[in-house]
Order: sequence, then structure tokens, then C-alpha cells
Amino acid sequence: MSGTSRPKFYVTTPIYYVNDVPHIGHAYTTIIADVLARARKLADRDVFFLTGTDEHGQKVQRASAERGLKPRELADRVVVRFQDLWRDLSIEPDFFIRTTMPAHKRGVQKIFKKLKEQGDIYQGTYRGWYCVSDECYLSEDVPEEADRTKICPDCGKTAHLLSEKCYYFRLSAYRERLLDFYARRPDFVRPESRMNEVVSFVRGGLKDLVITRTTVSWGIPFPDDPDHTIYVWFDALHNYVTGVGFDENLELFRKYWPADIHLIGKDILRFHAVFWPAFLMAAGFDLPHCVFSHGWWMMGGAKMSKSRRNVFDVNLILKMFGPDPLRYFLIREIPIGQDGNYSDESFLHRVNSDLANDLGNLVQRTLTLIRKAFGGVLPDPDPETEADAKLRGEFGALKERVTALYEEVALTRALEDVWAYIFSVNKYLADEEPWKMIGDASRRGRLARVLTQAASAVRGISHLLFPVIPGSMRKVWAWLGEEKRPEDVLFRDLEFGGLVPGRNIQEPTPLFPRVALKDFLAAMTEPGAKETKEEAMEQVSYDEFKKMDLRVAHILKAERVPNTDKLLKLEVDIGTETRTLVAGVGDVYAPEDLAGKRLAVIVNLKPAVIRGVESKGMILAAEWQGKAKIAFYDGDVPAGSKIK
Repeated sequence: MSGTSRPKFYVTTPIYYVNDVPHIGHAYTTIIADVLARARKLADRDVFFLTGTDEHGQKVQRASAERGLKPRELADRVVVRFQDLWRDLSIEPDFFIRTTMPAHKRGVQKIFKKLKEQGDIYQGTYRGWYCVSDECYLSEDVPEEADRTKICPDCGKTAHLLSEKCYYFRLSAYRERLLDFYARRPDFVRPESRMNEVVSFVRGGLKDLVITRTTVSWGIPFPDDPDHTIYVWFDALHNYVTGVGFDENLELFRKYWPADIHLIGKDILRFHAVFWPAFLMAAGFDLPHCVFSHGWWMMGGAKMSKSRRNVFDVNLILKMFGPDPLRYFLIREIPIGQDGNYSDESFLHRVNSDLANDLGNLVQRTLTLIRKAFGGVLPDPDPETEADAKLRGEFGALKERVTALYEEVALTRALEDVWAYIFSVNKYLADEEPWKMIGDASRRGRLARVLTQAASAVRGISHLLFPVIPGSMRKVWAWLGEEKRPEDVLFRDLEFGGLVPGRNIQEPTPLFPRVALKDFLAAMTEPGAKETKEEAMEQVSYDEFKKMDLRVAHILKAERVPNTDKLLKLEVDIGTETRTLVAGVGDVYAPEDLAGKRLAVIVNLKPAVIRGVESKGMILAAEWQGKAKIAFYDGDVPAGSKIK
């Protein structure tokens, strides 16, 4: 199959907010998409892989204001970090969309206007809680005497009560159509457990969605009513159609739409499996084939979070190992759809055991023996024995299984099968002991056969692994003297007997050097956080300690000090009065994370003016790896309680 007759494959990632720097969650989703795109290309599919950045909304507006920047300036700075990281991770999208692109803006406005004209969008007034962190409305059933804030049930951060004019999308009108669609397409959401969640949510009833804001200026304006900014999720979700040509390149759009797989994290499933198909139904677009929801990466049993200080620096991993070990670990460690737990020990085990010992040693040993025995040029081998033919046959079966598993998005199982075959090849070499044949002229033909079989297996293995660890497998093909790159040979054309006599084998270098745990942990330690010898502090008497007035304070309000990255202005109740404190914890805690919390403060510290704000007291926090870690009290501990 060639040319226009090739079936298409369109895969997307979510577009990532630019109010923060890229992290392991972003990398995980995008690596999966890259692996699928590479595998489908080897299956002779016409592939389009889309990723990008979501640059509108209240979070970006606030984050830019805190840094003294315009929203577009912040977006331009942060987007480069995503693009650089994808390049460093060997991720190669076909298009990188930014929601600030004019073509995206025009496409969203056109769809919005169409839906308004046909009655799917109408004007109203919203009164309810809004979570800035999730860019999400929580509820409109709000009594007049309701609290001004509440905790968001999805992210655990503070949502605020607001009232404003807006436009609504008639989501409620699509309940039955959605349920009918799910019944006809039970594989629309994967894994199956997520599909069950979606169906249960829709059966419970759908409320109309607010899809514009008047209090947020940073976004796409609705041209017929410019006081309204199109809500970030309506804006963002339509990147999947504007990023593939709507409505600027309709030939491209017709070629690739609908998407074959939307890859997402499970925290944004409702937006993609309920709201998005309803938007598409209303606009008259075909619906995507699959929304595939993967799990979260955890550390110490908790979801990775900067506020919990349980994240690791992707860039440090890349600096020490390059992209392939991280790509391999993330794909191999857990099946897509399940949560995974990262530890330095588990990562290093995959590097040293799987990559260095199993795969790396097989490549090194095979190619080095060919160089040593035959000067790097394979001679004519003896005919195959039963053991030789078994190795060939096992590879044929492996190729069929692995290509099918790539198609099924069962990437972890694909790697497990490849490693089982690597074990078989290593056992074959251990049984045949080719190193004992070197120098024995009577066994030259047999030695050539054993090393030809092993090298053919290495060639096949490296081709099957190319979608996951492309840089390393290109090296192997170059050492094998291949004229083509692995990405230029289709799965169906890959044959075990591709190595012909006379091929010149190059000298290999260690593919995945082993790394000691102590060296790895030292490299992963943040600068400034390594152990240092502290000077002994002067002892104080109990009477001197009693001079400090330590109390429990209740944080009533928290906001950032303008033009600073770390400083937060806190209004606190200390039992007898309300005070203002300035705390340098804004790089760890967001203001909405602190509102309502209770913590320890020193209240008899001399006042100090910090960035124009008088601070009357100081909060207590532990310093860990250069960051503040606050100990909070339960809500039943009253403000003003003495700490002794």
C-alpha cells in the first residue's frame, strides 16, 4: 500500500497550560503519542501527530500579572520550554499548535457563531463557584446565604463564588444522543472502567455549560458580543480541529479528521468524553474514534505535585541518561491506564537490568564477537540447525504480536514480549558458546551461523523497539552496516534474514552504560541541597525561648505581592486581632492553597516593611531542599491558641 491509499492515523495530546513549566505528566502523555505515531508509520499509515499549548484563561492571566508580564509575553517564554523538552525527548510532532494562533482564533469564532445561530448557545447569567485551578464551574445551585468560597472536589483547591452574564451551551439537550453514541461505540473511551464512569455521569443528568466569561479578558473574544471571552475549555478543545486544518486548510482537515486517538490524563476525562463530543455533534463534525485515558505518575504513593515536593526533574534525567532510558521506563513500567509509582531505584533498575544488562550486553557481545572472529565481515554460514531455525521462527511470531500490540495501544505488553525474546537470544548464545569457536578453522562456518542468527535477532529487536527508543536503535542499525534507517523499513518488510554475507559490522560502543545508585542519587540532588556541615547554633535558655509568642493563626485571605515570584501577603486571625504577614512561600504554595488554613506564627516579632507591605509577624515552616514546608493544624484548633 502506498501513496494516497494508505490509511490515515491522527493522534493528539492535550494542549498544555503555559502558566507553569513542563513536567513528567506532560512528558508521559506526549511520549506515548510519539511512540504510537512512530509505530503507525512503520505500519504504513499516513500519520498526523498534534500537540501544543493552551495559552488563554484566568490562570495564565493571573500568572503573567504576578510576574509583571503581558499574557502573550508569558506564553512566548514558556512555550519554548515545551518545544525544547519535546526535542530533547526525541518527540517529533507533525504540528505544534498554540491557541494564540490567528487560524485557531478564527476557527473557534466560526464554530461558536454557528452554534449560537442554530440555538445551541444562548445568553444567561451565571451565579456559582468557579475553580481557577481547573478552569471549571462547579455548581449553580447556590443559595443566597452561601459561603464565598468552597473546596473544589476535583483538585482540592479553593473555588470562589461569582456572578456574571455569560453564554451557555445546551449540553442538557445532548444527553440521549451521547448515551446512544456510547452504546454504539463502547470502545470510545478506554480503558473500559473509564467508559463506565462517563456513562454513569451522563445518565445522572447534564446541565447546560457556561462557555464565556466577562471577567476574564485574556482569550478569544466573541465577535458578536466582544464583552464576552470564549471560555478556555470551549476554546482549547477545538484545537483538535483547527490544528489539523479547520477552517484554513480543508483538504488537510478532510484527510485526517476525525481523530483516531485523543490521549489524555484521567483528570480531564469529562471534558473530552462528554463536553467535546457534544460540541462536535452540535457543529456537525464526525466524532473521534477513541479517547484514551492514562493514569497518573505517583511518588511515595501520592500524585506528583510541586506543592508536595514529590517531583523529579526531567531535565536532570536527560542530562545524565539522554532521552531513551526515560522513554523506555515510562512506557515499560506501567500499562497505559493505570497509575504508576516512580522511585529512583525502580528507574535505575530498568536502566541497569533491562537496558544495560539484557539489551545492551546482547548488542555489545554479538557485534564485538563478529569483529573479533571475522574482522567485522560476516562470511558464508553453515546451514541452520533446529536451534537456529527456532530463533528465526520465534522472531516471526514476535513481529506479528508486537505490531498488533502497538496497534492495540498495549505498549507495555509489547515491550514485555520483546524482552522475553531478548532473553531467548541471550540463552541461545549461552548454549552455543560462540566465543569458544573463535580460532577453530573447522568450526568457522558454524561460528558464522551462530553470529549471523544473533546479529539478525539484534537487527529485528532494534527495529521493533525503534518507536520507543529511536536514538539508540538508529545507532544499532548503523553498527550493523544498514544503508537504511530503521524508520525507513516497514514492519511488514522486516525479515529475520536481512543480514547477508559480506556485510561490514562496525565497532559498537556501550549502548546503555550502567550507573551506580549512589552516583544517580547524587546527580538527582538539587544544587544547594546536598549535605553540608552546619555550624552549631548558640544554646538559649528556657526563659529566652519563652520570650517568643507563638500562636496558631487562621489565614483569612492570601494574595501575591505584585511583581514578586515568592512573596505572599497573608491576612491572619491570631485570636485577639487580625494582622498582615508577608511570607516567602509563593514558589511552593498558591494563595488559594493557603486560604482557610491554620499554622504557627511568631506574633511578637518586630514589624518589617517588605516590598512596601508592613509584616507584623512570621510564619513557621521547615526548610527542605531549599523550599518551605509548612505544618498545618486541624480546623478544630482555635486561632490564638498558644504554642509551647
